[in-house]
Amino acid sequence: MVSIPSLWAPIVLSAVLVFVVSSIVHMALAYHRSDYRPLPREGEALDMLRGLGLAPGLYTFPHCESPKEMGTPEMLAKYERGPVGLLTVLPSRPPAMGKHLAAWFVYCLVIGVFVAYLAGRTLAPGTEYLEVFRVAGTAALMAYGLGYLVLPIWWGQPWATTLKHVFDGLLYALVTAGAFAWLWPA
Repeated sequence: MVSIPSLWAPIVLSAVLVFVVSSIVHMALAYHRSDYRPLPREGEALDMLRGLGLAPGLYTFPHCESPKEMGTPEMLAKYERGPVGLLTVLPSRPPAMGKHLAAWFVYCLVIGVFVAYLAGRTLAPGTEYLEVFRVAGTAALMAYGLGYLVLPIWWGQPWATTLKHVFDGLLYALVTAGAFAWLWPA
C-alpha cells in the first residue's frame, strides 16, 4: 500500500500535464471548433430570450411536470410539433476564463487524488512502470473520459462531439498514467 501523501508529486504533475494538454487541445488544435453551432438569426433569438427574463439555470422544452404527463395527448403533440430541447442559461457577463481555468486545475488535482487513492491501495511500492501506468490510466480514463458518454444518451449531444471528448479524456489519462508510473515510489 502506498499513502496518498507520498503521491503528491504525481498528483500535481498529472494535473499540470492535463492542464497543458487540454490547453493545446482547445486552443491550438481545431477539432473542437465544430462542436457548437450558432443560432439561426441569433440577434432575433437573443432578443426573444432576453424578453423572457430567463434566470440562469437549466430549462427543458416542452416541459412537463411528471412522467405521467409525458404520455398525455397534449404533451405528445408538443413533442411532435417541436422543437424539443435543453437550454442552459448562464449569467449575463463575459465568461470568467480565469475562474473556469482555476476550477479546471482543481478538478484535475481532485482526479489525481482519486487516481492516487486507487493506485495506492492496489499497487505496492516498487511496482513496475507498465503496471502502474495501466492502473492509473484506467482510473484516469474513467474520470476524464467515460462520463461524457451519458451526454448523447440523455442530453442529445451529438455522438461525434462526445467521442472527441472521450478522446480528450484518453489523452488526459495517458499523461496522468505516465506521471504516476514515472514518479511511483520505489
